[in-house]
Amino acid sequence: MPPRLIATSEDARRALESESVTIARLPFRVGRDSRASDLGTASEIDRRKGTVGQINDVYLCEDPLSKSHHVSREHFLIDAEHGLFYLVDRRSVCGTIVAGKTVGGDRIGGRIELHHQDLIVVGAAASPYVFQFVVN
Repeated sequence: MPPRLIATSEDARRALESESVTIARLPFRVGRDSRASDLGTASEIDRRKGTVGQINDVYLCEDPLSKSHHVSREHFLIDAEHGLFYLVDRRSVCGTIVAGKTVGGDRIGGRIELHHQDLIVVGAAASPYVFQFVVN
């Protein structure tokens, strides 16, 4: 059975529009939805129409007027190698916290092995986006 991300916070549930998402293909990419206005730019309008490729499998929405942002446009991905799963921070600004360890941040990037039931905080510790990685 493929791995899943389980939403453990209300904002994570809202982003997934359900309790969990199955990671059906790898790499599995997560990032911020950067559409900030009703009209949007030409590229945003094209993406809404489906004429531009998606850069993420899951988009997390943050209030564009918020003073602090936790999620980068291309934040992290999950991939597998030699039967092990890894989270790769995609050079995000705030990093990603996996099982209490910060990976990446300051646009450095990084990689960490994922284990069954690891908690993933997208961004800094105060981020409202918390998921659990589950392998059945």
